[in-house]
Amino acid sequence: MTEELQTIVDLIRYGASRFNAAGLTFGHSYDNALDEATQLTLHALHLPHDLSPVYGQSRVTLAEKEDVLGLFLRRIEERVPAAYLTGEAWFAGLSFKSDARALVPRSPIAELILSGFEPWLGGREVRRALDLCTGSGCIAIAMAHHNPDWHVDAVDLSDEALALAAENEARLEVRNTRFLKSDLFASLQGEHYDLIVTNPPYVTNDETDALPQEYSYEPEMGLRAGDDGLDLVLKILRDAPLHLTEEGLLICEVGESEQHLVKLLPELPLMWIEFQVGQMGIFVVERHDLVTHSARITQLAAEREREASAATAATGHAGAGLF
Repeated sequence: MTEELQTIVDLIRYGASRFNAAGLTFGHSYDNALDEATQLTLHALHLPHDLSPVYGQSRVTLAEKEDVLGLFLRRIEERVPAAYLTGEAWFAGLSFKSDARALVPRSPIAELILSGFEPWLGGREVRRALDLCTGSGCIAIAMAHHNPDWHVDAVDLSDEALALAAENEARLEVRNTRFLKSDLFASLQGEHYDLIVTNPPYVTNDETDALPQEYSYEPEMGLRAGDDGLDLVLKILRDAPLHLTEEGLLICEVGESEQHLVKLLPELPLMWIEFQVGQMGIFVVERHDLVTHSARITQLAAEREREASAATAATGHAGAGLF
């Protein structure tokens, strides 16, 4: 059946058709079958991701074709995200190592980094920035790369994610980053930043349980965030003012949980960012607005923590009763 596949374009077209027929889910770096087929084909052929279309009609050898089709087969049968198959994901114009230790880099925050966070910064100076829940390190490293005069700290609770971030730091040869293990702000006492950027877990329990198989390869702790997806976001909103400078800015991604946050804190003046493709559930908020509404935010965060403690205690009690 595949004897007629002779050129690079033949393979890409074939892969895209197979992917669509198999009902794959896209969204890990690329959002469609054609781009994923291109990514896998060029990787298997050891060709650059931005190969000129003039090479599309280049003929492939039998061995090369087998390598490409082998990747296609794994993508279809195992539902592994393409970025994990290639070990690479592009973010803010940079190539990051990507594997199951952290989520595949794909946040729209890349667009903000490339635009210098304007107009949201409004020209204010940034000397120190923080990437909270850094995962693979993509946001912190991209910020540091594109702003070499910034000092960028980045934190995560996962040792595995921090190990991957360190590899990406070395891969991209940035010198103005510092990676720390921390449960949100817990290990950052006394640290203050002009800009805090965060892409925390924000997927609801129901949504996490219903995610397609591709997402099962990613660490669940990077996705699941309670019944409304705001378990960590409320803590971030509560504690961020303690670590922002007077004119500091918080930028936070909450995805589809935007609806829950707006309903929970309608009085908090959040500015929702319009991207090239529209709103993507990312807001900007000024430190002084977080301070103004700190009492309500603290109340909500405390209620959430009490609920979590009660649920943990109930689970532990039920488990103990089994023996």
